[in-house]
Amino acid sequence: MSLLTKESFDYPDMRNRIREDIVSHIDLRSNMDDVELFEIIDNRILEYCSKYELALSTRIKLRSDLYNSFRKLDVLQELVDDDSISEIMINSYDEIFIEKKGRIIRWDGSFESEERYQDVILQIVSAINRRVDESNPIADARLDDGSRVNVVLKPVALNGSAVTIRKFPDKVLSIDDLIEKGTLTRQVGEFLDILVKSGYNIMLSGGTSSGKTTLLNALAGFIPSDERIITIEDSAELQINNIPNIVRLEVKNDNNDGGKNVTIRDLIKASLRMRPDRIIVGEVRDMAAIDLLSAYNTGHDGSISTAHSNSARDTILRLENMVLMGVDMPVDAIRGQIASALDIIVHVSRLRDKTRKITEIAEVTSSEYGRIELNYLYKFVEEDMTERNVVSGMLQRTGNGLTCTGKLDAAGYRERYDRLFEINK
Repeated sequence: MSLLTKESFDYPDMRNRIREDIVSHIDLRSNMDDVELFEIIDNRILEYCSKYELALSTRIKLRSDLYNSFRKLDVLQELVDDDSISEIMINSYDEIFIEKKGRIIRWDGSFESEERYQDVILQIVSAINRRVDESNPIADARLDDGSRVNVVLKPVALNGSAVTIRKFPDKVLSIDDLIEKGTLTRQVGEFLDILVKSGYNIMLSGGTSSGKTTLLNALAGFIPSDERIITIEDSAELQINNIPNIVRLEVKNDNNDGGKNVTIRDLIKASLRMRPDRIIVGEVRDMAAIDLLSAYNTGHDGSISTAHSNSARDTILRLENMVLMGVDMPVDAIRGQIASALDIIVHVSRLRDKTRKITEIAEVTSSEYGRIELNYLYKFVEEDMTERNVVSGMLQRTGNGLTCTGKLDAAGYRERYDRLFEINK
């Protein structure tokens, strides 16, 4: 009898046949514990070993895959457990893509059937008491490890149910980690440290998967540990571990209990009555921008938020449009609010070689002549001879310094700032 491994026979077919055999012999609704389930799985695998001389590695994988199909996320569990994978994109039961080390590739695995795929979707959303069906085809959820899940069903998803899972690393990247990765320089890291400690209001901007949340987590490491922080998010992603006095708020969407939605706007308003030193909003994407600006303009210096945009300048336009979604007020008045509320915009980009870098840092200085003025402090300069798939360059100073230094002076960081940039008084 020849030694059969995963490569020398149809492994998915064998796994599915064993699973069907187990399902036909057990009551899935019973309170069977893991020990009993593993015993049944092991016995069924041994039966197949009498027909095939399965390699030990194949038996171990079968045992794990079969257990995951009953108690976890089936074929997805392997991907969820892989720390090198940052995103899982399921376009249909037999079409799965992953993002690994910044690159998107197609995975060679699949669900055994559309029915099994739908079972896993229902398992994910029901775990947090959410409902998803044809009448309510879009839902957000979260896995036990904190991974964010978005589900879109037919008829909205034309090619079949689409599930996207955004994973988050167990270890929060520090500024030193980001410097090592080339996201920013050490001088810029120290500059951002000064800005955060001095209480400048900072907006982190960038496109999808550009690294905004990662940078926000790193900047939060500069916040003094004796301050009270309120975080507000659509789906909890921030991992701020250095602040003992922290309250984490999360949006509440429709679910099966019929309760009222709680929006970002509701949470920002509530946070103002919670005595925060700083308010951190994971992302502002709609008319909540007006409440964010109001919060920033009412004495909560040092607050940080993120927004989707293509550049520092585009961030201003995005904020204007988001405010106009919720209130009817003159554009000049909106720009005045933005200029008063925001101090710094830090723009991060995902470059063509898949690396993530800070590409602009700009100071919001004033709103004059119907336009908000930006004072660019740093810009990423790409080298002339950069290869197509490898971006080489550096975040460089423009030669401009901060024009609004009142917060530096009030916090006692003016001397450190002057030393960093060798400014002669």
